[in-house]
Amino acid sequence: MFNKAIFKAVIGSMRPPFLVLTLAVISLAAALANFQNQEWSVSLFVLVLLGGLSAHIAVNMLNEYEDFHSGLDDLTVKTPFSGGSGSLQAVPEAAAWVLQMGWFFLGFVAALGVYFIALRGWGLLPLGLIGLLIVVAYTSKITKMPWLCLIAPGFAFGPLMVMGAYYVLTGEYDWVVFGVSLVPFFLVNNLLLLNQFPDASADKMVGRYNVLILLGSKASGGIFNLFLLSSYLVILFLVALEYLPLWALLGGLTLLMAVPLALKVRAYHDDLERLMPALGLNVAVNILTPLLIALGLFLAH
Repeated sequence: MFNKAIFKAVIGSMRPPFLVLTLAVISLAAALANFQNQEWSVSLFVLVLLGGLSAHIAVNMLNEYEDFHSGLDDLTVKTPFSGGSGSLQAVPEAAAWVLQMGWFFLGFVAALGVYFIALRGWGLLPLGLIGLLIVVAYTSKITKMPWLCLIAPGFAFGPLMVMGAYYVLTGEYDWVVFGVSLVPFFLVNNLLLLNQFPDASADKMVGRYNVLILLGSKASGGIFNLFLLSSYLVILFLVALEYLPLWALLGGLTLLMAVPLALKVRAYHDDLERLMPALGLNVAVNILTPLLIALGLFLAH
């Protein structure tokens, strides 16, 4: 029998508002392929997007399930951007469904990966295997290894997702797409890093060990701002070397948010109440920067 509460909890555990990040980073791959006059199809792009969204949903659902069972969700302060969705706290009986659906989406990603390998070749296999490993191990293993926890999110949404999408669309790798993938690498690392600030005490209580716990808020804030600066330097570097057109500098428009974001992190790294607005700015920078770069690449074609 259909249970509306369970259905709502399952959907909530997917964290739908954050899935637009996947669209943003995969759009980078399509935009670059288009700018380089590579042959690519919209139908294949849609399949790649489905795969990326499924991977994102899988890691979200498995994370929700594991955080619910570890008790972490009962300890965190809920914000619009951190602390989990709260779906399983509200409807605990949905936990089994969330776990099963998480594995279902992961299986779909693996099956789609097999199809892409058959279509394009074995060059996709290493990225695919690493991606699957990150999804499975993120909550239980990676969150206990500070430096890996710092770079795993950006590596997944940057080099793995952008380069993997580009390979499926074009059948080859390119050093330029690696360079472009560094933008979401730095930004998505920051997305998870800043979201750890409100959860630091709770994370420590359940055995997590990230850079914030290791180094403290001041040093972690410094890493955040270094990564933020690096993301824009990558854009500037690629344009200066004429790998990307001037239109790619549209991504720099988000500096209007990134500068106040950096200042807030520097000033309020140890003041959670004043730091909270920075979490929203951080999400906006993560989504809009790759979308604007992609728009610039399409306009330059």
